Amino acid sequence: MIRSSSKFTWLTSLLLFVWGISLEAVSAGYATHPKAQELIEEMVQQHGFKRAELIEMLSVAERKEKILEAIARPAEKSLEWHEYRKIFITAERIEQGKAFIARYQDTLARAEQDMGVPKEIIAAIIGVETRYGKHMGSYRVLDALTTLGFDYPPRAAFFSSELKQAFLLAREQGFDLREMKGSYAGAMGYGQFIPSSYRHYAIDFDGDKIVNILDNPVDAIGSVANYFVAHKWNTGKPVAFLLPKHTTQQDVEGLLFSDLKPAHTLNTIKAKGISIPEGLDLNAKGKIHALKADEGTEYWLTLDNFYVITRYNHSHLYAMAVYHLAKELGLP
Repeated sequence: MIRSSSKFTWLTSLLLFVWGISLEAVSAGYATHPKAQELIEEMVQQHGFKRAELIEMLSVAERKEKILEAIARPAEKSLEWHEYRKIFITAERIEQGKAFIARYQDTLARAEQDMGVPKEIIAAIIGVETRYGKHMGSYRVLDALTTLGFDYPPRAAFFSSELKQAFLLAREQGFDLREMKGSYAGAMGYGQFIPSSYRHYAIDFDGDKIVNILDNPVDAIGSVANYFVAHKWNTGKPVAFLLPKHTTQQDVEGLLFSDLKPAHTLNTIKAKGISIPEGLDLNAKGKIHALKADEGTEYWLTLDNFYVITRYNHSHLYAMAVYHLAKELGLP
């Protein structure tokens, strides 16, 4: 038995020597996790990564209990609108937003001109996500994605996929994944892009041939605008309207549903007796939201551009916060 164990250890050490890493490194972190082995094999076979580099990287990844705690209680699922609004629509954040627009007015104007996304919407996204770059996350992206990809069953497949995307992103951009910081969900930079979004939508907006939204606000501005274009932002079209205060639950009966995508034509909504703002295409689709505000329930009519905002974060509260902040920043 001792001989067999010694032989195994010797063979293992030999293999690790060939791979260029130590036995101690492999025994740490996530390198020996069964799911990590599957990921390593896929990245080696399908994407040409070196096995030793992946093992070494995963060996320093750490499970973070705070990440598991945070993902279990997202604000979008635990707060009402009046509570959520107070977090994001503050005098300080509005002032910071106006300063951000003033500082990057030329870049924002170019993004608006080239891509059709209002500067206030772009600034509001960055403001809600990171307070204009002041709070971009303190977790290592490597720790966040391994913790959630390997030890959070409800969304393990999603985060494991994002971990693969993170490896690809780091290789493409020359980043060290061990140094990259972000949110508890592995989102990065001014606009908090997850790795797949980074690879698909982030762009080089300052012409330096590097796509860097981690600490380059110019690339971040262009990338947020590009994300909206890719998700079919309708240039010049409205986002949402507050319905008259006399609107009641009975008035919107049959028009409330949980899916975020607009499903009823404005003609259908109007036929229910709901007041539709002048000038809107009645064949367009909209959605009614009932929000608990400080002074009772508010009813909002939201349109396609509101739905586009929810593509950034799948929450009507999030989209409403972005819209309200953008209005405070001057959105017509």
